[in-house]
Amino acid sequence: MQTCDRAFLLSGCHGEVGGFGRYQWIHVTLISLPGLLMASQNLLNNFVSGIPVHHCKPATNQSLQDLRLTYQVDEQQLLKVFIPQDSSGNRLDRCRRYVEPQWHLLHLNSSLNVSELQTEGCVDGWSFDQSEFTATTVSEWDLVCSLRPLKQMIQTIYMGGVLTGAIVYGGLSDRFGRKSVLIWSYLQLAVLGCSSALSPSYTAYCIFRFLSGMAVSGIILNGVSLKVEWIPTKTRTLVGTLSSFFFTFGQMILAGLAYWLRDWRKLQLVVCAPQFLFFAYSWWYAESARWLVLNRRSEEALKGLHRVAQINRKPDIISNLTLEVLHSHMSKEIESSHSSFTAFDLLKTRRIRRISICLIAVWFSTSFAYYGLAMDLQKFGVSIYLMQIIFGAVDIPAKFLALGMLTYLGRRVSQVSCLFLSAVIIFANIFVPTDMQSLRTTLACLGKAFTSASFTTVYLYTGELYPTVIRQTGMGFVSTMARIGSMAAPAVLILDEVLPALPSMVYGGAAVLASGFACFLPETLNKPLPDTIEDVEQNRSGRSSCSQRKEGVALKEGVASSEDWGMALNEGVALKGMNDKEGSGLNAL
Repeated sequence: MQTCDRAFLLSGCHGEVGGFGRYQWIHVTLISLPGLLMASQNLLNNFVSGIPVHHCKPATNQSLQDLRLTYQVDEQQLLKVFIPQDSSGNRLDRCRRYVEPQWHLLHLNSSLNVSELQTEGCVDGWSFDQSEFTATTVSEWDLVCSLRPLKQMIQTIYMGGVLTGAIVYGGLSDRFGRKSVLIWSYLQLAVLGCSSALSPSYTAYCIFRFLSGMAVSGIILNGVSLKVEWIPTKTRTLVGTLSSFFFTFGQMILAGLAYWLRDWRKLQLVVCAPQFLFFAYSWWYAESARWLVLNRRSEEALKGLHRVAQINRKPDIISNLTLEVLHSHMSKEIESSHSSFTAFDLLKTRRIRRISICLIAVWFSTSFAYYGLAMDLQKFGVSIYLMQIIFGAVDIPAKFLALGMLTYLGRRVSQVSCLFLSAVIIFANIFVPTDMQSLRTTLACLGKAFTSASFTTVYLYTGELYPTVIRQTGMGFVSTMARIGSMAAPAVLILDEVLPALPSMVYGGAAVLASGFACFLPETLNKPLPDTIEDVEQNRSGRSSCSQRKEGVALKEGVASSEDWGMALNEGVALKGMNDKEGSGLNAL
């Protein structure tokens, strides 16, 4: 076989063979489609557990309608007889009511000091307004007042499932294959997601959401991995960019579905039922040929490669690609699979330890601030459905902003700037009066944009800082910190009971602290990627300029799609493509 023929089987000559063929188009499209609903899973709690306007049920045996007819007053005026004003004096108290009806308050000129009137908790339950939500978990299980922390706990439990799924399904995919675990994850999310819509209790719902979070991790981790391992290196930038917009548009689709349905059980069912369709067609996927070869199943890998070549109408490749050729061009990957590095290697040496500590702070704070903004849409005084659309749309310019900053300002300056500016905006919003809704919304969108840009930046930056031998281990370790940040963010929202500005102070403070840590990271712009830990410790590179260029292409994919899976989700997976880029015959197909 000629040199070019042997090369294109594994890493080159794409133009001659049409490396991104019909199979790759179908494969990438089918794997990317579930991304439209993955954003729905991460942000679902905004609508499923939305807090309707509410107040205590009045202490009366008569209906408010009858009382309105009797006293000839509107409902809001009548409620003042039963419900005191809150501390702001602008709305009814949500958690207290008068022990006895105060009929004299119907007279506007009453001079009685209402603070002296005896009140009690909502012993008969609450009345919930249905203009914004028909039904939510909050209204169904009375997750208000003293039980309000349980509303935020749903999201924390879900994110705990995402973290657990990353650990469990990451290991299972290495043992049983990407396709098998991906198929199972689709089925798990379909069954348990739909089951959560039928939850009879709060506890059952939390269990279902935890298990659904595990399934979401399985879908994303194995979906991205399977996608990357079947496409040529030179097309990963385009594929990564286009795939990332599935998640961006998915945020806006969620707003439309939530506005249309308004009932939490129906919404839960609609965003999970399509997983049955994804499960049905996922059997068509071809297992990763690279994984099959590394697990001594080369015959199956060859059969899969021939199938892909047949779909792409490349009969010449079928005759040229044999087991001997496959093994000879995967010798480096087979050899590297025998070497093992653990998370302890991230802390053994001085420079790697400094990089790891700084990245832990950056990943945690970026995810922490991102979900702090994304999971509290009701505080801005604007329609929650409109806010969700705006927050989804703002990710589009955020991606391009990050790309421009990374290209012209460098990695470190971009990372520090995004974190610091997001903190400044979060702090600024504390001092904006609540009645200035337009300004508050604008600042919130800017904060979301900068945290999104920070996700994009840290994703690329991390891949360039860690050497090849521990890159995947490092990405997995620091992205775990991001998931912990996404778990902690909803819990911090509970602090607004102590002081309304306290959650924003915590989110902003974390971002400022992380920007300080980012200052101690080395710049990597236009520098070749390191191969070994020694390369990093001695501040040198282990790649030629040609290798650097090839790696750079794969890294750009991370830039395009990173933030969407800071939604807990794609952190670190696509970086497998950097280690795998030297090919297994896939680029030719």
